[in-house]
Amino acid sequence: MGRIYFDNAATTALGAAAKEAMRAAMENYGNPSSLHETGVAAGALLKEARAAVAEAVFGCRFFRDGQLIFTASGSEATALALFGVTHAKAFPRGSVILTTDSEHPSVENNLQRLETEGFTVRRLSTKGGVIDKAELAAYAAEKPVLVSVMLVNNETGARYPVEEIFAAARAKNPACVCHTDAVQGLFKTSAPLSSLGADLVSVSAHKIHGPKGVGALFVSEAVLKAKKLAPLFLGGGQEYGFRSGTENTIAIAGFSAAAQAGAADRAANVRRLYALSDRLIKGLEGTECRVNLPPERAGHIVSVTLPDIKSETMLHYLSNEGIDVSSGSACSAHKHTKSRALLAFGLSERQADCTLRVSFCPENTEAEVDALLAALTEATQTLIRIKR
Repeated sequence: MGRIYFDNAATTALGAAAKEAMRAAMENYGNPSSLHETGVAAGALLKEARAAVAEAVFGCRFFRDGQLIFTASGSEATALALFGVTHAKAFPRGSVILTTDSEHPSVENNLQRLETEGFTVRRLSTKGGVIDKAELAAYAAEKPVLVSVMLVNNETGARYPVEEIFAAARAKNPACVCHTDAVQGLFKTSAPLSSLGADLVSVSAHKIHGPKGVGALFVSEAVLKAKKLAPLFLGGGQEYGFRSGTENTIAIAGFSAAAQAGAADRAANVRRLYALSDRLIKGLEGTECRVNLPPERAGHIVSVTLPDIKSETMLHYLSNEGIDVSSGSACSAHKHTKSRALLAFGLSERQADCTLRVSFCPENTEAEVDALLAALTEATQTLIRIKR
């Protein structure tokens, strides 16, 4: 069968469409800002890619300058959203930012820094993958100036009700700016990103079979008009002044091709992902493994708690069997800390230490899922359990 890859939430294989587009872009080595013929050709490539990503990802056929900003990653896009909003205006000390207790480090760590700058950060609990509505109402009443909530949790697969959260915040403060980290949600849910009600949306190419090293931030026309976004740093003024530095046209071309392919196959791929995850979940019924199943979820992530077997031990066992899974977010894999997302979901520290993340792409097969189930069954009978 060959090696089985079930760590698509960490990164995906580079797709054929992206490879082809990047090969072609390699021949166009000009600087998009240059005025000679070679530079103009590179600028045309950049313009075409921006339009393609805007339509494929955000459903925008026509957009203002500055509404789609290319960055070097989803994390940078998110940082631009958080610091860009909070540094664009002079907010009074103690101004409230609303988020959750299980955000990706690219949100949580930056919000911790904003707390040192005087902002008050309110974190909605996400136990079981569910937002507490009474808590939401209480925090919204504090009139937050910024909301940042991920669309899909990168460890549990929980699909958060960002539309409801944004509406609650805006009902108390119509000027509130709403951001969603959609890196794990892009082309993984039935709702288009344009329907979420977000002012700012961050995405990344390498989660959708595009290249690493390129992301994007979508900015609403209202935010641009009110000048509610400032750049992270200054330079040559590329990307409409929001992200200086010569654009990575090769990676952007790959992003564009991957986005178009993902948009074209979105409905079928979403169904495929749910079919694969449902097969795994059903196959684990009656076993010692427990699935951490949120009521609303994306189809590509399944969180599985093992029966007193450390996830790292199981990860290495499965890797030796030719199966790649994750013990959580790749961003924190080497930090040896307990997962904030899993603890927020309601797991104990011991359970969090015994939890795997299995994440699919549409190219995965039923036979691969069955191979994983067989390997898990054998492993739970073989591996040494943690002493109670």
